Amino acid sequence: MELQARGEIGEKGRIVIPAAMREALGIGVGDSVVLRVKDDELRISTIRGRIRRAQRNVRRLVPPGTLVSDELSAERREAAKNE
Repeated sequence: MELQARGEIGEKGRIVIPAAMREALGIGVGDSVVLRVKDDELRISTIRGRIRRAQRNVRRLVPPGTLVSDELSAERREAAKNE
């Protein structure tokens, strides 16, 4: 889904994010957002959204049914044996 709107920069550099966009991102009053400039664009994301994106990326790398925590524990036990 792509949303687009026009806005104006107000006093002290403020801009209003339209309600439909806030709703699409799950942004509420008092929520923290991450702002970054990339490819000459200002991008706004939420921490929740960034976590979901990271989880999707990890899911592509880890086979289904694999518990990464179990693998990490096994690696640490093996390392402890060698100390």
